[in-house]
Amino acid sequence: MTQPINKLKTSPLSRRLSIAKTSLNIGKNWAKSSVGGLFMTQEQKDAAKHTLLQEQADYLVSELGKLKGSVVKIGQMLALYGEHFLPKEVINALHTLDANTAPLSWHIIYDALKHELGERVHDFEIERTPIGTASLAQVHRAVHKYSGRTVVFKVQYPNVADAIDSDLAMFKQLLKITNAVPQTKALDDWFLEIKELLHTEVDYRTEADTTKRFASRLASDTRYIVPTIYDNYSTDRLICMSFEAGVPLNDPSLATLSQERRNALGQAAIEIVIKELFEWGEMQTDPNFGNYLVRTDDDGMDRLVLLDFGAVRRFDEHLLSIAKRLLSAGYHQDKALMKSAMTGYEFFDRLTGKPKDDMAAVFLLACEPFAHHSLIEQRYLDDAGRYLWADSQLYHRVMACARDGMTSLEFSLPPKEMMFISRKFIGAYALLVALDARTDSDALIKPYIQ
Repeated sequence: MTQPINKLKTSPLSRRLSIAKTSLNIGKNWAKSSVGGLFMTQEQKDAAKHTLLQEQADYLVSELGKLKGSVVKIGQMLALYGEHFLPKEVINALHTLDANTAPLSWHIIYDALKHELGERVHDFEIERTPIGTASLAQVHRAVHKYSGRTVVFKVQYPNVADAIDSDLAMFKQLLKITNAVPQTKALDDWFLEIKELLHTEVDYRTEADTTKRFASRLASDTRYIVPTIYDNYSTDRLICMSFEAGVPLNDPSLATLSQERRNALGQAAIEIVIKELFEWGEMQTDPNFGNYLVRTDDDGMDRLVLLDFGAVRRFDEHLLSIAKRLLSAGYHQDKALMKSAMTGYEFFDRLTGKPKDDMAAVFLLACEPFAHHSLIEQRYLDDAGRYLWADSQLYHRVMACARDGMTSLEFSLPPKEMMFISRKFIGAYALLVALDARTDSDALIKPYIQ
C-alpha cells in the first residue's frame, strides 16, 4: 500500500523546486549513461537506453504523484494523447498515475474538512482511510450521526486550486526542456483548454450542480444511479453526497455475470456517451474505471452508478454538427463521405491527398462499432448482429492504422474539443472490452444520423 503523504507542496515556489530537482536528476542520469555507453555495442546501447528511459519515466511519475494537483492531471491526459509522439516507456509510466496516487495523511484532510464545515464536522463519524484518491481530491466515507445516513465527502486538497496556473507553466516548460512534443500554437491552445477545464473542475459548486443536472436527466431510467448531493454540507471545495455501493466495471466478479447481463451494462454505458454528445451537448470527459460502479439491487437488476461530474465539457453546435457528420459517415463506412465530413477545423481543412485519406481511414475504423451490421466483418459480430467488443481488438487496430497513417504527417495536435471527445470514446471502448459486452450500437446511433 502506498504510504500517505504527510505534507503537501502547494506553494508555486516549492512545486517549481520539486520539478526542477526532478529534471536535474533525470539530466544527470542521462549524462552518466552517455559516458558509460562509450564502450558498448549498438545493441547494448539500445537496450541500456530503453532500460534507463523506463527507470526515468517511473521516477518522473513517482515525483509527479507526490505533487498531486493539476501536474498529475496533465500527465494523465498526456498518457491518453501521447501514443504517437511519446516513447512507449513514458506512456506506460504515465498510465500508472491513477494507481500510484498516494493519499494525504488524515490530519491534513481533517483540517481541510474542518476549514470547510466548521463545527458541523462533528455531525459525522468520518472514516480516516480514504475510499478513493485522485490528483485533485480524496474521498472519505462518513455516517451522519443524527440520521444514520452513509455519505461520502469529496475533499479537495488544500490550495491545489491556487497552483493550477503555475503548474501548467511548469509542465509546459518541462516538455520544452525534454523536447517531448513540438512547441506549437496547437499545443498552446491545448494547454489553455486544460487550464479552463481544471479551473472548472476545482469549482465544486459547479460540479454539484452538474451532478444534479445529470441526475434529473436520468431520473426516469432505472438502469442508472447518480449520487444525491447534500447542499447543506457542500462548499466550493467540498462535496457531500450519498454513498453508492458497487464494484468497478473492471472488477473480476463481473466476469461471472451472464452474457445478457453484461450486454445490458455495456449497452447502458455506451448509450450514455451517445446521449451526452447528441442530446445533452455536454460530456463527462474523464472516463476512468473508478468513475463507474455496478450495483445489483434486491430486485435483481444491475445498475450503473455514475460518479464524478467534475470534468464535464459543454460543446457548441458547430462541433456537434461535425461529430454527427463523422458518425454518419462511419455508420455508412463511406470514405468519400468521411473526407467530406472532415471540415470545419483548420486541422481538417489543411489535410489533402494521402494524409486526408489516412485520417479518414482511422475515423472509419474507430466508428466500426456504430456501422450498419452489413458493413462490419462477420467475425466481429455475434449471431444476433451485436458487436463483439472483447474480440474486436478495435483499439489496437485503430492505433496501428493511426501509426501507419501518421508517417505521412508531421505531428500536430488535433482540435482540442475532438481530443476530449476522443478521450471519452477511448475510455468507453475500454469499459466495454473489460465487460466483454456485446452491443447493438447500430440501433443506438441510427436515430442521430442522416
